[in-house]
Order: sequence, then C-alpha cells, then structure tokens
Amino acid sequence: MSRVGKMLVLSMLVAIAAVSASSTGATTSGHRGGTMKLLAKAAGGTLDPQVNYTLQYWQLYQATYDGLLAFTKAGGDAAFQVVPDLAESLPTPTNGGKKWVFKLRKGIKFSNGKPVTVDDVVASFRRIFKVKSPTSGGFYGGIVGAKLCLAKPAGCTLKGGVSADAKANTVTVNLVAADPEFKYKLAVPHASILPADAPTSDAGTKPIPGTGAYYFASYNPNKQLVMKRNPYFKEWSKAAQPDGYPDVIQQSFGLTVEAQITAIENGQADWTLEAPPADRLNEMGTKYASQTHVETLTAFWYAPMNTNLAPFNNVKARQAVNYAIDRNALVKIFGGSRLAQPSCQVLPPGFPGHVDYCPYTKNPGTKWSAPDVAKAKLLVQQSGTKGASVTVLSSDDEVNKAVAVYFQSVLNQIGYKASVKPISGNIFFTYVQNTKNKVQINIQQWYQDYPAASDFLNILFGCDSFHPGSDSSINIAGFCDKKIDKQMKHALTTALTDEKAANAEWAKIDKEVTDASPMATLFTPKHIDFLSKRVGNFTFSKQFYWLVDQSWVQ
Repeated sequence: MSRVGKMLVLSMLVAIAAVSASSTGATTSGHRGGTMKLLAKAAGGTLDPQVNYTLQYWQLYQATYDGLLAFTKAGGDAAFQVVPDLAESLPTPTNGGKKWVFKLRKGIKFSNGKPVTVDDVVASFRRIFKVKSPTSGGFYGGIVGAKLCLAKPAGCTLKGGVSADAKANTVTVNLVAADPEFKYKLAVPHASILPADAPTSDAGTKPIPGTGAYYFASYNPNKQLVMKRNPYFKEWSKAAQPDGYPDVIQQSFGLTVEAQITAIENGQADWTLEAPPADRLNEMGTKYASQTHVETLTAFWYAPMNTNLAPFNNVKARQAVNYAIDRNALVKIFGGSRLAQPSCQVLPPGFPGHVDYCPYTKNPGTKWSAPDVAKAKLLVQQSGTKGASVTVLSSDDEVNKAVAVYFQSVLNQIGYKASVKPISGNIFFTYVQNTKNKVQINIQQWYQDYPAASDFLNILFGCDSFHPGSDSSINIAGFCDKKIDKQMKHALTTALTDEKAANAEWAKIDKEVTDASPMATLFTPKHIDFLSKRVGNFTFSKQFYWLVDQSWVQ
C-alpha cells in the first residue's frame, strides 16, 4: 500500500493557485549550527520507524535511522539509487537470487553509545513482524520464515530466513524466491536497524535510539518533536548518511496554517508541512518567489473503474471515460499547471520504465492535448451501456469531492446517469477496495514506495493484488489480464539481471494497461515547499522529498 503520509500530501495541495519555483540553493560549506524550525498542524502519530507510515516522519527518519542499505541522499535521479549504509557493500545475491549476505560496518554506534552488532540486525528483522509493521507482509513476506511470523508475530524467529555470524560480522538473509526489488525494501524506514533491546511493541511517543546524524531527543505530540546531533555519529558514507548542517531540528505543532505562513515570512519559522492558504499564494509567487519550491512527484491521480461491474466491465465504456475527461480542467481543480500536469498513463514522468504515451486525446501520441467527447459518446453507444446509472465515490475533502463532481458532469454528458458519493477519508481507502461495496468508479492517488515500475503496474493492476471481499485489495479496478500479468512476472524476473531491459518491458506493459483502461489517469501532481530566507542549500529527493538536515539555517 502506498504510505498513508502520501495521502497527507494530497491534503496539502488543496486548491492552490500557481506559484513560482526557485532553483536549488547555493552549495557553499561552512554553515554548520543553528536550529531548523519546522511547523505542522499536528503530530504524525507513532515515532516508531518500523511502524510509522507517514511522509511527515519518513522524511525525518532519513537523518535519524539507517538500514543495511539506503537511498542516496541527493537531488535528481540519484535519489533513486540504492547504496550500502550499515552494510559495507551492496551484495550480489547468490543461490538464484535468494541469498543475500551483508557484511556489517565496524565502529558504528547507536545514539545511546552502544555499538551496532549483527545481533541488532537479526533482532530488527524479527521486530518488523513482532510490531506488525504495515509492510511486514508486502515488503518482507518473501523472507524464509516470514509466513509463520505473519501468523504468529509474537514468537517470530525467522528461522532459516535471517541469521548472523558474529565472527565474520555478517548477516545472511534467505528469500523464498528471488526478488529484484529487495534492495529497495531494505532502504525504507521499516527496515531500520534498531537496538536488539528495542520494545517488541509499538514504541509510540518514546524515541528509539538510532544510528543517524541526529537522534530524537524528545517528542510531545501536543507540542513539539526535537532532533539533536547524535554525539556518537561519525560519517561513514556521505551518500547513505551524510553529516547534517543544523545542530537542532524541531517540528512544532498546533499553529493555524495562516499563522505558520506568517511565521515563515517573518523568519520566525523555516518550513511548514501544510499547503499555504489560497489567499497567501499571490504574495508567495511574487514577494517570496525565491523561497517557494515546486517539484514534480513520482505519483499520479487516477480513477479506477471496476472491470467486473457494469458498465465498466466493458472496455469501450472505460475508454469512453478516458476520451471524455478534460485533463486541463482537472489540473485547474487541483491548483493549476504549476502544481500538476496532465497524464494518460500509469507510470509518471521521470520514473523507471516511463515512456510518454497518450492514446486518449484529440491527437493520440505522446502528450494529452484535448478531450474527444464525440469519440467518447460513440464508444458509449457501441458498448451498449448508454443510460446506465453510475455512482462516483471520493473521499470527502475539498479537492477530491470537486474532482468527483467533475466526473459526474462528464459521465452525464456522454450518456450515463451519474451521482456522487463522498466518504470520510478515514474509511475511504479501505471501503473502495472491498468488492462487497460494489464501487463502480472512484477518485484515487498513488505515490511510489520505491523506484520500481512494478510498484505502480503490478501492485495496482496485477492479478495477485486483487482480493475479492477484502479491505486490502489494492487492485481497486479488479483488473486481471492473464497475458499482461504473465508479462509483469517476466519483467520482474528480467530485473534480476538486467534492470534496463526490464524497464523496457515495463514501458510496453504500461502501454497495454493504459490501452485496457482499468483506470482513467488524470494528472501527475507536484509538491510545494515554502521556506524562510534563513534556509540555504535546498535539496529535493524524489524518494523522500526535502532533505531537511542537508539544508542550513543562517
């Protein structure tokens, strides 16, 4: 599942007018020290890195915790590259891709002064299951012994799956089957290496010692989260865990968004998690343009259509919707061209396997140009579904409801009888996944967990992701094309030895899924960061967004 924090991004970018983006700050050195002051309306829940699934804290974990592997702490495409972190090197798996042997670096200590050992690593893998991490099954279920751990978490041993050799200072991980994406799964916060004596249940508000350049010094969800320099940290890899600039990083909670923006403009705070109010955007785009950064996200907004329920069990009906929607109008609803760009396909720009493709437009080709309502009406007529009743579901926030109402008007225009049903955001995501609720079409978003085409195509449209009657059926369209599914599995296998060739296969699969239209892709969203004048060296990671500790404060 795409992490909950990504849904937070969705609520952040609400009805925003165009603002100006500035370039990355200067890269001069000598700015060590000071306090970085971050703001958020509310805390992000548990501080436990193996449990929390929010962007709000995943962003901060980059400077506080480490895994065996890490995503490179850099801007641009480099952010998607996996490098060794607590491990000395990125191993080449043996035994047909099923055996991974990691040699642990020596001399690294947790923020409480205790040295990191292979026993900590083994315990951390077991803990993923003991604390019932949200991705324990999805990411780590392929480890030998994981099936039993998922069934009985408290007694998890991962026997035969994860073992240590103290003398050789190595940890061996055995998989049930080769997994070309395992390196990515080891580089996200849920695979953080923690002390062996870390609690075997969700640590909640009590910080767990980490190995990063910073540690969580205190956490009061009603007031503030404070990070300070780890006194035992010595940089071992600039790519994996670089030393940071500020001495203290704090995130304070409770101010209104209006007050937050004012504080940033006045230099009393440095950044806000929230989107700026619409009435402040003009001043930000003019007076404060150099402090406003807008970045394209590897994500997409889409409308999955139930391929097993009328009228969208007919491919022509689904294609009709794709031709009829005005993607520019949807971009406008979202906040304008500065904050989104039209798209017709699954894989977003800048993502592995993406090749521009748009068949659903007045001039089919690589880019969307305009809707073709006449074509859409003809397809509805040919499908024999004209006059069918269709209910569009969405979560009940402002933007999602507006998109759903737009879809209602389009569906009515091309021959259906459409209505809208907004649902509380607390239950929406699970509700639309369950086939028992007979959802015909709904408004969705997907933000990548890691940089692999399968994280979009296979997760959202693979046969294995469709579970009728379950609240955890992320293939919301119920799309299962055996031929395409076979191609997906082949691409996963190809990736074991040749990622470039695999991405070429995924590009072809992207076209085939788009042609089959189990969804209507709307647009690729962008992200806005508003910073104070005190902040320099802004670096945006495609994987984890702004690298907070890699900016300095003056």
